[in-house]
Amino acid sequence: MEEKIKRIKELIRLVNEAGKAYYQEDREIMSNYEYDALYDELAALEQETGVIFAGSPTQNVGYQVLGELPKEAHERPMLSLNKTKSVDELKEWLGDQEGLLSWKMDGLTVVLTYENGVLTKAVTRGNGEIGEVITNNAKVFVNVPLSISYRGQLVLRGEAVIRYSDFERINEEIEDVDAKYKNPRNLCSGSVRQLNNEITASRSVRFYAFALVKAEGEDFKNSREAQFFWLRNQGFETVDWKRVTGENLSDAVREFAEAVEDNDVPSDGLVLLYDDIAYGESLGRTAKFPRDSIAFKWADEVQETTLSHIEWSPSRTGLINPVAVFEPVELEGTTVSRASVHNISIMESLQLGVGDRITVYKANMIIPQIADNLTRSGVKDIPEACPVCGGKTQIRSLSGIKTLYCTNPDCQAKKIKSFTLFASRDALNIDGLSEATLEKFIGAGFIHEYSDMFHLDRHREAIVAMEGFGEKSYENLVAAAKKASVTTLPRVIYGLGIAGIGLANAKVLCRQFRGDLNAMRRASAEELTEVDGIGGVLADAWTGFFADEKNNGIVDRLLKELTIEKEEEESGDQPFAGMTFVITGSVERFANRKELQAFIESKGGKATGSVTSKTTYLINNDKASSSSKNKKAKELGIPIISEEDFMKLLEEKQG
Repeated sequence: MEEKIKRIKELIRLVNEAGKAYYQEDREIMSNYEYDALYDELAALEQETGVIFAGSPTQNVGYQVLGELPKEAHERPMLSLNKTKSVDELKEWLGDQEGLLSWKMDGLTVVLTYENGVLTKAVTRGNGEIGEVITNNAKVFVNVPLSISYRGQLVLRGEAVIRYSDFERINEEIEDVDAKYKNPRNLCSGSVRQLNNEITASRSVRFYAFALVKAEGEDFKNSREAQFFWLRNQGFETVDWKRVTGENLSDAVREFAEAVEDNDVPSDGLVLLYDDIAYGESLGRTAKFPRDSIAFKWADEVQETTLSHIEWSPSRTGLINPVAVFEPVELEGTTVSRASVHNISIMESLQLGVGDRITVYKANMIIPQIADNLTRSGVKDIPEACPVCGGKTQIRSLSGIKTLYCTNPDCQAKKIKSFTLFASRDALNIDGLSEATLEKFIGAGFIHEYSDMFHLDRHREAIVAMEGFGEKSYENLVAAAKKASVTTLPRVIYGLGIAGIGLANAKVLCRQFRGDLNAMRRASAEELTEVDGIGGVLADAWTGFFADEKNNGIVDRLLKELTIEKEEEESGDQPFAGMTFVITGSVERFANRKELQAFIESKGGKATGSVTSKTTYLINNDKASSSSKNKKAKELGIPIISEEDFMKLLEEKQG
């Protein structure tokens, strides 16, 4: 008995730590599979011993909410659902009743209140008793009606989610690999709880109703399904559901399982709800669970295989992530051979060693994970040298999590930013060579310097075999590199990433030196400062870059891969010659600030990013703004003009 109580205490600590990390800090210290297993073990031991401690996660509905949003108590407590992984248990629970089977969505639960047809309040689930008021944010959810035809008081619950398609779109717009969001649930949680609802609006958050709490004066004929239909008629999107009985329940579960792969809405299981409202309410609730509904978690398909090796994948921050590579197995209809292990702490908890027999599964039927290690030979051979640069590695511990880092500041993997800039739209514009792809290629040793981007054909077989790639992706990349090899000198100079030398400065330098890169390389700081817009700091950055023979060698090898097209001499009227503009804020006459910048340059002017004493005008449609650029312009006596003023200036100059 003493050992069992000791184990209960240990399980409470482990599960609470994992729950806090997941729900409050948006990070994962163990897999869902491991969490569920520990939770189930704890619940079983508590039932067996009759010993339940106050801090047990089986007794807590959730964690205290964080943040500065106003807090409010729910009129009715929001309990979590009891769960099962057995279809037979679902049938037994349903009995001879009819039920509604729907997705268990993976987002953030929100309660909406309407008064006299108008959305008046939105509150997050929080800890089940107290939530955060997010009314302004809910008003910018993509599909939440602000006004409905029903004029009584309406209270309903639903899940705020970000669809996979929107999640991928948002991540694609983020160049920094380490800044990309980990999963839709974490992104949704942060988006819904923003203090600035403009950010929420940009995230494409959607709301799917799953329960009607109150609708005064409406008769739903004692049917939850009738409530769903009524909510749809009011303009709400609801969870997708199937009406089931004990006879067709298994078929319905299978149909949902088959739809998981193509489901755009993140889910982590199913929910079964009694259709008979009175019957469900008559069952009451436990301290933790309602009795009118139950959650179904997928019984993960688990396969046994052998761990071939651990692949260590460096990133630009120096973090080296472990990836388990194992003998291929079939899971949920696809072949998998790799699974992220996330960090050394998880490796140690699994006692993961090469050659071990492991079991693997797909979390939520999508993401490959290691379920267990059957032989547990122990962690060994953590690399002392970075797989990319050979630099010394170091194990660091942050918040109790052990991770591996490369300590070499010159590691190629840390230079992903510079390679990303080189391949970006305003530089060489190598379509498809994103930061994420570059990180993979650099980690695999395909790219060490700029010229290597034009020789991806040397690694054809390895690229085609990479996860997420294939023959078509490889061919597209090679074709994009070939197309990008025909370019202009300003693009090349900008792509080198010399501190402070943007595309506008690169164009000015090329004009001044008539496209002679060798002359530009040999130029002294004095010669450079004679160029309009090039001050001492930029001149020092330029000369310092080309004083390094290593950099010159990199540039020489790059130039051998390129065809530099001579840009047409700018002709016609140049009304803004010798003038420097800074653009800030939103624009109205032009599609975006880049288009306005290009227009200024076409008229002989220069557009830079910072207000200095050399700035001629600051363009800002909000002249009264308290932005840092406006303040700086006022300090220096730089005129602040609107787009309309700018166009009038152009007319005056063109006379």
